[in-house]
Amino acid sequence: MKKAAIKSIIGIILAGSMILLTAACSAKPESDSDSKNSTASQGDVSASQTDYQYGKIQIPGKDGALCGAPIYIAYDKGFFAEEGFDVELISADAETRKIGLNNGTIPIVNGDFQFFPSVEEGINVSVVDGLHNGCIKFLVRNDSDIKEAKDLKGKKIGVDEIGGTPHQVASVWVENAGISALPDKHEVEFVPYSDGNLELEALQKGDIDVAALWDPFGSVAEKEGKAKIIFDLSTDEVFAGKYCCFLYASNKVLEENPDEVAALLRAYRKAQDWISKNPEEAVDIIINGKYSAIEDRELAIELVKSYEYPSAENRANGKQKVDEDVKYFAQALHDIGYLKSDAQEFTDKIYKEVDVNS
Repeated sequence: MKKAAIKSIIGIILAGSMILLTAACSAKPESDSDSKNSTASQGDVSASQTDYQYGKIQIPGKDGALCGAPIYIAYDKGFFAEEGFDVELISADAETRKIGLNNGTIPIVNGDFQFFPSVEEGINVSVVDGLHNGCIKFLVRNDSDIKEAKDLKGKKIGVDEIGGTPHQVASVWVENAGISALPDKHEVEFVPYSDGNLELEALQKGDIDVAALWDPFGSVAEKEGKAKIIFDLSTDEVFAGKYCCFLYASNKVLEENPDEVAALLRAYRKAQDWISKNPEEAVDIIINGKYSAIEDRELAIELVKSYEYPSAENRANGKQKVDEDVKYFAQALHDIGYLKSDAQEFTDKIYKEVDVNS
């Protein structure tokens, strides 16, 4: 890999990555939850509680992403309140999130390994936990003969942004099949679309050969018979069983008040455990509360199950290790040239294990 090529692609990736700190599994439309009062009751516990140990905090949680379910459930069922937080769910763009994390006014956000290049460049956060597994699908037209990664040489792949997670996932996928993702190699071309619906239209028109999409766009299109899925982040052998989305804590809060981060993680873990054991009820809460724009209950349940939110039992038996998944994706991005740091050094720097029992 030539140094010039690496320098070129890193520049592109970092430019795109600085759009980061969007909602976990980013680039999804705002949901109708924005019409709700952001200080609405956090379940029965919150409604009756008058003294919050950690006071009022803001958590970005109004992007409508289905895979952000732990935020909605922790809020709605009062898990945040139980741990001493008066939570206000807010809408926050990239700059707001970055500023909030750096100065500690936003203590925690969820995001995927798309964040890694920007963290390498100095955003003051640490990975403190894993949130869920895959939520991205790749689609082709029903009459396409593309079936696997090796068929993508010379093809055009639609993504939400250059440097975004669908772009990085597709890059790792084709590189594992021996196809270079670097633009100067001209073995595959990535085409950005700001809207998933526009990307699907481009696929049908033949402007692109593959559409790399966040849920639920891909799953809905397949269910309606408009396209077929050739890649599922939650089941593909390169990615299956690994966190794609992590929890990032403000280093300022970690250093000054680690107990607050520990309490937040307990609330998230309660929600993850509850969702893993009650996926149908979780979907009902999300749909009825308009936390996400999805209306197809059956599909939403299927997707929520596929994200494999960790239960307390799975955590106890060490089924999935956050640091190992951070290193895995750091290595994959480093091999392509999207990340400059050595994977182990990057993992040691970015990952902080928090004692949730403190």
